[in-house]
Amino acid sequence: MAEQKRYFDPQLLSTIAPLSLQARLVVEGVLSGLHNSPYKGFSVEFSEHREYTPGDEIRHIDWKAYGRFDRYFIKEYEEETNLRCYLLVDCSASMGYGSNGVSKFDYASYLAAALAYLMQKQQDLVSLVLFGQEVRKQLPPKSNPGHLQAILNALEQTVPAGETSVGKVLHHLVSSIKRRSLVILLSDLLDDQETVMRGLRHLRHRKNEVLVFQIFDPTEIEFPFRDFTRFEDLEGPVKVITDPRAIAQEYRRNVMEFIQYYRQQCRLHYIDYQLFSTATPLDKALLQYLAWRK
Repeated sequence: MAEQKRYFDPQLLSTIAPLSLQARLVVEGVLSGLHNSPYKGFSVEFSEHREYTPGDEIRHIDWKAYGRFDRYFIKEYEEETNLRCYLLVDCSASMGYGSNGVSKFDYASYLAAALAYLMQKQQDLVSLVLFGQEVRKQLPPKSNPGHLQAILNALEQTVPAGETSVGKVLHHLVSSIKRRSLVILLSDLLDDQETVMRGLRHLRHRKNEVLVFQIFDPTEIEFPFRDFTRFEDLEGPVKVITDPRAIAQEYRRNVMEFIQYYRQQCRLHYIDYQLFSTATPLDKALLQYLAWRK
């Protein structure tokens, strides 16, 4: 088990190829540590009885109820579908930043791959959406093993680039999600906050369940720099050389306010929110999801 736990380290995962192996190690390592997995896929679940009326399908008659009451009752069921999940992975240039050998996009890919692998095991339908300023690639929700490999291939072949427009992409995707689904957004959310929240609220308004995994590099939160440093905007032309000690306090305050805004607004609109550092072990990230599903 000690050897297995090492595979939850994002830095170690970055040395292992392919992504399918990384996903399997994380998922099976987590599930093996649970007596009963709290993750349950949706299935056809009995809802209630109602009296038979002409035109109802005979196959839905509850014959046990007929034997007891000498009357025909129809079994009604919840919607006959597995869970549909959309994994929205930000692949804009800012997601390419990483200080410890693991970029934010790497981390998002590991987590998305693990979630896709887990859902495939549960025979749930999963879709992958890679986006920056617009949708770069979208795979429809499916549950077969070949589809899982297509998701992993898409993640492996993607290079973070370009600007981001999270809110615009979310609004665009609402029209393509035809049925109530689980939507998981993996992004640093480095965009206009109100625009992002309008997109998230739009998804919730359509009755989707929404989870947000905000992913930061540890240095973006801790700001440990000491010497004169050149800071570059990965999605724009701005480059600044400055003494980080002179701006550290103000920087950390702004970052905490930025994070707190999303945390509070998501809670207000019944959106599950989790902040992750790229140094966070992958089992912790996956267990957060499993706990929410329970």
